[in-house]
Amino acid sequence: MIKRKRFLPALALSLSLLINACGGTSPTTSDATPAASPGASASGADKKKVGIVLDRSENDKSFNEYSLKGAREAAQAAGLDFSYVVAASTSDIEKNIETQVNEGADLVITVGFLMADATAAMAKKYPDVKFAIVDVAYPPEKDGSDPYTKDLKNVTSLIFAEDQVGFLAGVLAACVSESGKIAVVAGMEIPPVQRFVDGYSSGAKFANPKVTVLKQYIPSFEDPATGKSVGQNFISEGADVIFGAGGNTGNGGLLAAKEANKMAIGVDVDQYLTYPEVKSALITSAAKNMDVAVGVAVKDFVAGNFKPGIQLSTLENGGLGLSPFHDWETKIDPKCKEQVKTAEAAVKADPKITGSTK
Repeated sequence: MIKRKRFLPALALSLSLLINACGGTSPTTSDATPAASPGASASGADKKKVGIVLDRSENDKSFNEYSLKGAREAAQAAGLDFSYVVAASTSDIEKNIETQVNEGADLVITVGFLMADATAAMAKKYPDVKFAIVDVAYPPEKDGSDPYTKDLKNVTSLIFAEDQVGFLAGVLAACVSESGKIAVVAGMEIPPVQRFVDGYSSGAKFANPKVTVLKQYIPSFEDPATGKSVGQNFISEGADVIFGAGGNTGNGGLLAAKEANKMAIGVDVDQYLTYPEVKSALITSAAKNMDVAVGVAVKDFVAGNFKPGIQLSTLENGGLGLSPFHDWETKIDPKCKEQVKTAEAAVKADPKITGSTK
């Protein structure tokens, strides 16, 4: 299994629909009755509670929304109390986590790299509460020891091998390209995004060593205007497939492809379903099954199998993969579909083939 020992940020950082007029912390949405003591069950000694903390939006049609979906559905299926809260700003994150603990959450799930420090601090403060964090892995201590065996022994990190699914996206893009030029409109240059980009580039070369891969990182996940402009520039340079790997910024690149009648590849979730405005251009999406990973964490908690450390989602264990081709099912050359299958087998056999060092 691949080890991830870095801070790994989430790809979708969206504007909050729950920011109040003063810009403060959004209220907790809950079906639970608040408990009197941290970590206690909200509805009695036998009924546990799951709380999730999101950054800025619950309706980003991507990372946050699907993490919330997975947590809520798993909690409800198990008969647990459930609540969530959305941070209006980074400064709200720690107090939002503490609010969940004080309201009786036995398992607190946090989403994204901005939650890293606050989650670690709260996990140390409340060792009897379990924590799961999406897209963040904690590095070794200064003495080289594993933090998950010491101060963070109540924390599990849910991580994704973005380079693997990015590799498949690159294979498909290079194969369907008629111009021999493809592109990626990326968000912030941080490890998960870098893994997507590295995998995409390596996959493209795997399919066609002569293909040209144009790429640009944009220092925001919330700048679709710049994403669209960059996508338009790539198209003017001859790119006929655009991979939008940067949240709403990448969505701008997808829109540029759609408006120019070019092909596009979505990210994180099946964007054919979540971004219908561009579905006619989407040949697939490089999807991370956040809802599945978070749901499994809740199920493990219920079963008493919640373990500290890194849980990595890969092609091998079904934690990520390309979404269906949808409208392009009959348009994509069967040879390209076979090439994707060959590439998937190659990655499973040797994950290092993606070329990612992040």
